[in-house]
Amino acid sequence: MASPSQWIAGARPRTLPAAVVPVAVGTGVAIGHDGAVWWRALLALFVALALQVGVNYANDYSDGVRGTDDERVGPMRLVGSGAAAPREVLSAALGCFLAAAAAGLTLVVATRAWWLLLIGAVAIAAAWFYTGGSRPYGYRALGEVSVFVFFGLVAVAGTVFVQLERLPWTALAASVPVGLLACAMLVVNNLRDIVTDGPAGKRTMAVVLGDRRTRSLYALCLTLPLLAAVALTPWEPFAGLAVLAAPFAIAPVKTVGQGANGPALIAALQQTGRLQLVYGLLLTTGLALSAL
Repeated sequence: MASPSQWIAGARPRTLPAAVVPVAVGTGVAIGHDGAVWWRALLALFVALALQVGVNYANDYSDGVRGTDDERVGPMRLVGSGAAAPREVLSAALGCFLAAAAAGLTLVVATRAWWLLLIGAVAIAAAWFYTGGSRPYGYRALGEVSVFVFFGLVAVAGTVFVQLERLPWTALAASVPVGLLACAMLVVNNLRDIVTDGPAGKRTMAVVLGDRRTRSLYALCLTLPLLAAVALTPWEPFAGLAVLAAPFAIAPVKTVGQGANGPALIAALQQTGRLQLVYGLLLTTGLALSAL
């Protein structure tokens, strides 16, 4: 039986900035439009975190039963390591999805935007079929596309909508750099696993692109958000604050660019999460200052 610390490690806490940042940025947009509703923002955060942990457990379960994680380098794998039975990890994943659905339903009722039910259902389906089912799209180089859509566009725009009950264009504009930084987390994670994913039949984007081009993609995912913050300044003058996060990009870009592999990329993953949090905090602050 897995210990509590193993369950926490299996939830992959280093990936949680991908859930926190879009909700923070979306709330920054809402504050900038004088429409923040804090209990709705907190519920949106709960939904995002529950989905993130749920997809991590679901990924652990699906990869574990397929044998993809048998020789994986990186964070704790509950099924692959034998620490937890597959059905226990599956139950944890489904429990997270159920909790996300319940919190999301509360927001749907509050906004009376019933079409959000469809968005929520698609998000949960995307979380499961990333590595679950007979034809997981995460094994077909579509993981980054899904992360950009759901942890960028959907998460930021959804957070804004449930508070403002409308969707200003800044919500969509701000979701692009957020989605790119979430993609960077997955890109560096898959770069680390490229030597094991390929032989196991898991064709991630890193496997398809190859080592060199994946490293270039990673650098692009960190650079474009900084340029996007500058591009926003004519309409959101304080959005440029996010450029102050640039120093946090230097170390991970250098690590990845110099050819680090395997365990050495775990540090880059941590640094990417740190950049994501700092960038998100600064962009949130800049967007919220629009209220002045």
